[in-house]
Amino acid sequence: MALPQRHRLRGRRSFDRIHRQGRRYQSPLLSLRVLAAMPLLLPPSERRRAPSPWRCAVAVSTKVSKRAVRRNRLRRSLQEHLRRCAPAADRPQWLLLSLRPGAAEAEPARLLEECTQLIREAGLIP
Repeated sequence: MALPQRHRLRGRRSFDRIHRQGRRYQSPLLSLRVLAAMPLLLPPSERRRAPSPWRCAVAVSTKVSKRAVRRNRLRRSLQEHLRRCAPAADRPQWLLLSLRPGAAEAEPARLLEECTQLIREAGLIP
């Protein structure tokens, strides 16, 4: 199941800002960037939605896998994991989770474990 719309990070300006100013956490298979939310950078259609404690995007490049089906499965798996573990923060956060080359060959359990570890390292879950 995909992330609910209120938890999806969208818009070029928000991605640019999170790349420039976000705090980065890395593991062998994943990279996580975290930034305090800046609602004015969201597209106008997103600003009208109810505020969310966190918004997230999962980026899977063709360097991870050339096959779109495989990339989409990886993205959906991580989105479902994020939805289930629901990061909690004292103020709204934006998350950008990027898969690194080699992630497609890794065991799914290892990928989800590294995701949890990065979110914990960022202080978003206990």
